[in-house]
Amino acid sequence: MQTDFSAVLRRGTLFAALSVLQAPALAQGDPFGTLAAVPPIAGIRMLTAPCQPTEIGKPLELADVVEVALCNNPQSRQAWASARVEAAQVGVAQSAFLPSLSASASISRQRTETALGDDATTRRGAAIDLDYVLFDFGARSANLENARQLFAAASFARDATVQSLFLAAIQAYFQRQATAAAVEASRLSEKAALESLNAAEARYRVGTATPADRLQARTAHAQAVLNRISAEGLQKNAQGALANVMGLDPTRPLQLAPLPPGKPGADFEADIARLIGEARALRPDLAAAEAGFRAAQASVEAARAAHLPTLSLGIGAQASRLSGQPTYDSSTLGLTLTIPIFSGFSTTYRVRTAEALADLQAARRDQVSLQVALDVWNAQSSLVTATQSVKTAEELLESAVQSERVVAGRYRAGVGNILDLLASQAALANARLQRIQAGYNWFIARASLAQALGALDAGLLSALFPPAPSAGGRSE
Repeated sequence: MQTDFSAVLRRGTLFAALSVLQAPALAQGDPFGTLAAVPPIAGIRMLTAPCQPTEIGKPLELADVVEVALCNNPQSRQAWASARVEAAQVGVAQSAFLPSLSASASISRQRTETALGDDATTRRGAAIDLDYVLFDFGARSANLENARQLFAAASFARDATVQSLFLAAIQAYFQRQATAAAVEASRLSEKAALESLNAAEARYRVGTATPADRLQARTAHAQAVLNRISAEGLQKNAQGALANVMGLDPTRPLQLAPLPPGKPGADFEADIARLIGEARALRPDLAAAEAGFRAAQASVEAARAAHLPTLSLGIGAQASRLSGQPTYDSSTLGLTLTIPIFSGFSTTYRVRTAEALADLQAARRDQVSLQVALDVWNAQSSLVTATQSVKTAEELLESAVQSERVVAGRYRAGVGNILDLLASQAALANARLQRIQAGYNWFIARASLAQALGALDAGLLSALFPPAPSAGGRSE
């Protein structure tokens, strides 16, 4: 057996050398470097570095919430895995440009019974073959371009997923903050309703209030308690939604740090046509759609190339020996021209399928482009509305506070009536809730515009909440 392989290797030295050269690359597991082009799952702090564990037990700031969401949410892992799949397919397409090398060995034993006795022979053989496509009229190049564009599409889709998760984390964070503030506002309203009830009870005992006044005060207090219970329920729901977007179980306790100072600005005021143009240049989902269209075009070229001939080089070396016989060696070197003649029209319909898919991808790209413009239009309009709502809600709250203070003073002085007091307290409670929600809605609207523009990143967080100038400590 050793003699047979020696003969083969003497005739196939080139093949053996090629195998040796490939060994280091194969040991690395990524000889074409395609998987290395996919960065690891990363948050907003380390950018392209792998995610680092974030302490969940501490009071979380907005940046912490976004970091955990980008690193832990299953959607993020799915997007990265999809990108790695397409990166590997690029390697598959690149491998078609290299020769294929194979080796084989065989051994068999044959026993024959004759009148003279048993006759046993052993046959040993070894072979090594190399096949290399020299020319295929661009089929491999088209397949490689298709794979590269699909990888680009997957990478852009990953970026779009990151921005969607980024926005979802911001929305969940501010909704959790809003519901917590609403609970505090409802407790203030409940306290005021209790004070009004106590005042009505006191006036009733001295005969300056009617039974209807006392009953109305009790009703208002019960309603305030019910509003507080409802607000606490909404806070629990928001807590679960926040944990979910962070990739955690809803039962996981979470603490949020107090919001640093931040207020609505006017940096969003810009020409809407310019904003739409910027979005079409930056939006990763539109870039993914464009890459998908180019991949479909490459598939058309690959399908058309299936009609064309291919030219291949074949080199082989074989050695075989029967027991007791001299070794038989042979080698081959040749060119093979393969010309497709008729395939039952399958190639024709593959081309038509590829062309239709390219048209489909073009329509999808155009639809995404239209959606980008609509997203920017809606987001910018919502931000303008949110800014105006914050200003109006502040004015409403200020007026409601003053009104309630005056009416409460009159009632305690014995010159007001219970209906005016309860109405002013209800108006104040509603004004508090509207101011709370308007403020948090503005931050969400600002982030939504950034996402619509394809520019949602850590820079937005710094713009919304600039770091405190003092060294150390958190702004309260």
